[in-house]
Amino acid sequence: MKPVLPDLLVPGLRLVICGSAAGTASARRGAYYAGPGNKFWRILAETGLTPRLLQSEEFPLLPGFGIGLTDLAKHASGPDAAIRRDHYDAEGLMGRVRACRPGMLAFNGKRAASVFLGVKSSGLAYGVQPVVAELPTIFVLPSTSGLASGNWDGRHWHDLAAILERPKSGRIL
Repeated sequence: MKPVLPDLLVPGLRLVICGSAAGTASARRGAYYAGPGNKFWRILAETGLTPRLLQSEEFPLLPGFGIGLTDLAKHASGPDAAIRRDHYDAEGLMGRVRACRPGMLAFNGKRAASVFLGVKSSGLAYGVQPVVAELPTIFVLPSTSGLASGNWDGRHWHDLAAILERPKSGRIL
């Protein structure tokens, strides 16, 4: 089965951002974070993670900035409420992350992080998470989805960018 959106994962990335699943607009356009209310591309530019505001169709440029993209549910699309638990593939994500060995794994929203880490969303705080063996530092971010605007706080995205700018000394944090 072909994934809704291709992984953007190569060795040597400083950051991999993982969402729950491609949204409806993203699946239709074949581009990550393509929904009209999604703040993803704006916050990447605002934090300096990208040097300029990119359009969603420019997602293939991200590895040039050290950033990769993937989703926890590769074969489903729509809002989080429409994604069934059996659509998520935590083991597949673990394998993909181990293969490309990024400096950090960040979840765009608590839903994907909750499923991957096996923790209820209500028990997750934004920011750096406890260490998981054989994985890079894990960071949970507020969702950029327009549907999650009530929980939006860009400060955590700025915190992530600041951590990535620190000189490397082994493991991040």
